[in-house]
Amino acid sequence: MNTKSALGRGLGSLIPQKQSITEQVVPEARTLVLEVSVDDIVENPRQPRHHFSPADLEDLIGSIKEHGILQPLVVTRSGQGFELIAGERRLRASRTLGLKTIPVIVREADEQQKLELALIENIQRQDLSPVEEAIAYKALLDEFNLTQEEVGKRVGKSRSNIANIVRLLELPEPILIALKEGKIYKSHARTLLAEDDEQKRQILFEQMLNGGVTVREAEARISSSPRSSVRKISKKDPNILAHEKRLREIFGTKIDIKESSGKGSISLSFYSRDELLDLLDRLSGF
Repeated sequence: MNTKSALGRGLGSLIPQKQSITEQVVPEARTLVLEVSVDDIVENPRQPRHHFSPADLEDLIGSIKEHGILQPLVVTRSGQGFELIAGERRLRASRTLGLKTIPVIVREADEQQKLELALIENIQRQDLSPVEEAIAYKALLDEFNLTQEEVGKRVGKSRSNIANIVRLLELPEPILIALKEGKIYKSHARTLLAEDDEQKRQILFEQMLNGGVTVREAEARISSSPRSSVRKISKKDPNILAHEKRLREIFGTKIDIKESSGKGSISLSFYSRDELLDLLDRLSGF
């Protein structure tokens, strides 16, 4: 079977403008649109999205009340009914409105495909928080033994992008909660991740919450922060700090440049074999 040509058939009904990504996930199947009872559909236990904005849901309820459901949900058969793959907001809105039936596209999908489809829909609609996105990627990596490169191909992102997002889960729970709730941004979180000292990280985090420090200021503090008794004696040259910052932006990881009397070293940090391979690929291109 030609995998690439078979993998996206009918998903245009779900998210037509992103077919090139979803073609990598959906198995070959004949599109079947049915009108089924709302009560016969159960939620997807692998739904990566856990927070649903009440305001957004109210807007959707108003739209469905006025125009009906313009885009069918995607489900798979489960026992005597159906299990939702994509479209949980539409299902919730339909239940709130008291609708008896709802249009669905029936697909056959295994557990991995259910997670991938739900993940892709949310990513393409930009509905996931960075934490929810990271948890979903980690599930694909750990439970289904996919590599970061394979996950990236499925969702249309680079391997380094997947690695950087998953690394966010290394942050302490209070920071992850703030990130999930939108109190800090992904750029804040990545900056905090570069700080090894837990106490200094906590101070920076609190300052970010209070608006007392920008991402750029935090990066400068981390880059110039002393890591040893030797580095406490002298500060890094501002030019070195600028180069470290530029390299961090290029490689997406922590960079440490040590220089003395015209000699020194450049250290690039990695946190998995996939990240190492990605760094080697990037370096070979220079």
